[in-house]
Formats: sequence, C-alpha cells, structure tokens
Amino acid sequence: MAVSRTALELAAQPGCWRRAAELAPEGLPLPGERVAVTGCGTSWFMAQGYAALREAAGEGETDAFPASEFPPGRRAAYDRVVAITRSGTTTEVLDLLAALRGGPALLAVTADPDTPVMRAADAVAVLDWADEESVVQTRFATTALALLWSALPGGADAVAAAAGAAETALAEPLPEEVLAAEQWTFLGRGWAYGPAQEAALKMREAAGAWTEAYPSMEYRHGPVAIAGPGRVTWSFGPVPDGLAAAVGNAGGVLVHGDDPLAELVRAQRTAVAVAERRGCDPDRPRGLTRSVILAR
Repeated sequence: MAVSRTALELAAQPGCWRRAAELAPEGLPLPGERVAVTGCGTSWFMAQGYAALREAAGEGETDAFPASEFPPGRRAAYDRVVAITRSGTTTEVLDLLAALRGGPALLAVTADPDTPVMRAADAVAVLDWADEESVVQTRFATTALALLWSALPGGADAVAAAAGAAETALAEPLPEEVLAAEQWTFLGRGWAYGPAQEAALKMREAAGAWTEAYPSMEYRHGPVAIAGPGRVTWSFGPVPDGLAAAVGNAGGVLVHGDDPLAELVRAQRTAVAVAERRGCDPDRPRGLTRSVILAR
C-alpha cells in the first residue's frame, strides 16, 4: 500500500518544531499583555494549548476562542489577538480580524503568504515550509504551537524535548488493541487538553471514528460510563489517581504517554492506520475541504 500524504506530512513534525523554535517573528505577545488566541477547528485546539502554556509561564492572562464565538464585548479587553489559520482564507477568522481592526494588535500565523490574512493582520508569521497538501491538518498546526511556545520562558527546551519524544512515537509500533478498538476517548489536563481534543478530531476526520475528548479530571463525572471492552481511554500526560482502575474494571484499554505533543503524533498515526483499515482515504476525508469559506 502506498504511503498516504497525511502520513508523510505528520512524520515531518519533529523537524518542523525544531525549525520553528529558531524563529522570532515580529508581533509575538509580550510579557504582561492580555492576549486572546483564536482559530477554527484544529487551530482552535492549538490556541487552547498555547493559552494554557502562556498563563502557566506567568506571561499574562490568555484566553482562547473559536473565531466564530469571540465575545463581541471584549474588543477593548485585549492588548493582542493571535489568529492561527493554515489557509489564510477561513471566513470566520477574516471576519473577526476585520471587526478587531483599530483595537488590539493583530498577529496571524499562517502557512500561505498569498492569502487575504496577509492584509487583515498587523503582523504575520508565515510557516509556508510547514504547509500541507492534505486536507487533514497535522504538521502546520503543531508547528504553529511550537512557534508560540518557543517564545515563552523555557519553551524552546520544552519544544526540543517534545521533538525527541515525537521521534520515538513515530518509530514505535502501534498496539493492535488500539488499532482494533471501536471507540477512543482522549484526556488531558492543563495545556494538554487542547492536543487531546485535536487527537479526537483527527480520528473523526481521517477515519470517521467514534471519539470523544475531556479534561482528565472530568472523565469520571459521567463519560467514564462509555469505557468497556474494545474501547480506549488515552491520557495525554499523567493518569489521575484511580483512573486506571476505573477503566480496567470496566474492561477498557488505557493508553498514556508523558509528552502531550508526542502523544498527538501517535494519535495521528493511529488515525491514518484506522482509516486505511476501514477502507477510507486519509488524504480525502468525507465532507471536508482545506478551508471553510462561507458563501455570502
């Protein structure tokens, strides 16, 4: 079987992260600024991860919103808004940037320098070398997160460690019990919740799979009822006390890894493998396009 474009692109992530860590584009958030980060779909999940990382680093209050749900009354509440958009053409992102003009400083992180977002933001970080042919996003989104994370105190070292862990995740075989499952639930605490949501999205996009995602400590407040034989609970980061027993008693499979970005890479590989087992083409997911452009 030929290797899919998605598989090739996701395998390039460690090198992309290292390259991003060496950059210092204009317009990055400054210490003490109140910042909002936005995007749609995958980009929103990366925005969530960065927002949690920035606050944890003590750099300032940081919120994350999907572009379509940015609170209209908060235009004056932020010093800077960061928009992540691979295509640079997503309708909701462009509409939001237009509405914010003349207010907070606007930074866009994109993969395509020949798109309207170049004129919509005050500053643009172009990661065209991390762009993708695939509809399903992998390396651009995580590279955007690596870029923003690297600018935080200790971030460059953390990204380097994540790249090393991801290389291991790319080399190790995927467990059969994970590939053969009928359902997957992804968990994460703090900044890892964004990557956990993204893992669930990748499985849905590439393989049409039944997936869910929750903050780790919320899982036992109801969602654990879905655990059972043939179903996977996948923790991005430390497993909360008692969770392994809860999943095991239900007959489910527990998977966990210490580095959330490396686990996201492992989940991406799983999504491609499950898609191929089901006869799906991970490069051409049903009902999806590279960018959502709404009719006017």
